Amino acid sequence: MNYQNLEQYILELKEEGKKYFITSSFQSHSLVLLHMLSRIDAHTPVIFINTGYHFPETINFRDEVMQAFGMDNLVDLKSQLPKSMQVDAGGRLLFTSDPDHCCYINKTQPLDSVLRTHDVWINGVRADQSATRSQMKETQEAPHNTMRLHPMLDWSAKQIYDYQQAHNLPKHPLDAQGYMSIGCEPCTRKFDLDMQEREARWYGLNKTECGLHTDLIK
Repeated sequence: MNYQNLEQYILELKEEGKKYFITSSFQSHSLVLLHMLSRIDAHTPVIFINTGYHFPETINFRDEVMQAFGMDNLVDLKSQLPKSMQVDAGGRLLFTSDPDHCCYINKTQPLDSVLRTHDVWINGVRADQSATRSQMKETQEAPHNTMRLHPMLDWSAKQIYDYQQAHNLPKHPLDAQGYMSIGCEPCTRKFDLDMQEREARWYGLNKTECGLHTDLIK
């Protein structure tokens, strides 16, 4: 989906009185979609799923990008379950023993509540990022009669790079330190040349998705 198609889609949502939002991880490659949307509707709710485990650099970068893009509706979404209760039977934090459940508590469950009050969820998944995402469609149903919109689904890494260069988009500060796919600090490692893009997340585990794009989709 190009800029003109996205703009037309958003205008139609507005005319129909639909409530929509975008989620963003504020990684460098995520900024292309956010930048396009900022030019269409700078008041779009931007959901940042704040697990409490993000790199400090990500939080600072998030705030800088929102200001630079002129977007004024940041929603800092957090789990209702305190970290003191996010432990296993042995008292260990869940990301050390059950990362799937940790992701469910801190990401999937909070966003599920947002879907209940909105009509369209805009997110920047790309088909070339993983086998799971390669099976997705540009629009797909989500729980609670919500529609998922994937404007970047057919974009390549080169197209992302070209847009970044053309619009001089800022880069996440951890890019220069060798990180490519940046999520929660305990579950993110630096990129190796023999890795695919998302293999630096949950390294060594049979896991490439947090649940947002497997549980919250039909």
